[in-house]
Amino acid sequence: MDPDIFLLETGEAMEKAADFVSHEMASIRTGKASPALLDNINVHVPSYGTSMPLKQIALVSAPEPRLLTVQPHDPTVMQDIERALRESKLGINPASDGRLIRLPIPELSEERRRDLVKVIKDMAEQGRVRVRGARKDAMDKLKAALKASTITEDAFRDFEKEVQTLTDKNVKTIDAHFEAKEKDIMTV
Repeated sequence: MDPDIFLLETGEAMEKAADFVSHEMASIRTGKASPALLDNINVHVPSYGTSMPLKQIALVSAPEPRLLTVQPHDPTVMQDIERALRESKLGINPASDGRLIRLPIPELSEERRRDLVKVIKDMAEQGRVRVRGARKDAMDKLKAALKASTITEDAFRDFEKEVQTLTDKNVKTIDAHFEAKEKDIMTV
């Protein structure tokens, strides 16, 4: 077992979990306009014969704190983009002038803010579970290597500490994303 590769693979698995949580939380709507709200929107474009991420076929920007604008690169896909935005779970109604789609971001009620905090809390916990799963996989590999005598007990303890350090680092990253998003949601 190559120690550098082992720790690199373990670290990558844990970082993927933390990155996934960060990306998912970015798609949760707060009271402010953020282009990241539309990152998970896929647009079915019959003229192209496929579905594509919105950010690949349009420019998304936030010119004002409560407004997003979507400007398609190809004006023929305007209706397809509007349909995808209406059908999304964002609850935002698009308004188009033929060249630009405007998405006014409404205020969130206190109850909706609390519901969103529960949603991101679940996302954070799922991320922590994934990180702990990567830790368990790494420890299982270490135990198997120890049993097969391919590593010494001292090396096992060193690896165990490194894996725990990686776990703690990635759990802290997830917690930091959660706290920042919670503050963002609860700020009126």
